[in-house]
Amino acid sequence: MQKPSERLKKKIEKENLWLFILSLLQHKGKKSGSELRSLITERFGFVYGNVTAYKVLYLLKRSGYVKPQKKGKFVYYTITAQGKEELEAAKKVLEFYISKI
Repeated sequence: MQKPSERLKKKIEKENLWLFILSLLQHKGKKSGSELRSLITERFGFVYGNVTAYKVLYLLKRSGYVKPQKKGKFVYYTITAQGKEELEAAKKVLEFYISKI
């Protein structure tokens, strides 16, 4: 049986990739999908599939949380004001639950 803490870690990583992407865009600026993937592995210590990253970026774009800019053959993403607001809201949610544990 998987330990509950391992299951929690996996759920946070897999189901909240958007949180890590927005955080990196806020702190590191404009990045491509492949750069974000490398930075997530480097900073947060986990790996996920290429398709997953682009699906999340597409959903973030569609919701207005990131803005794409095509430069040559690459697309670079920046966080929008709406994305920054959502990231701050997410941090408050996490802080609330941490304070209750």
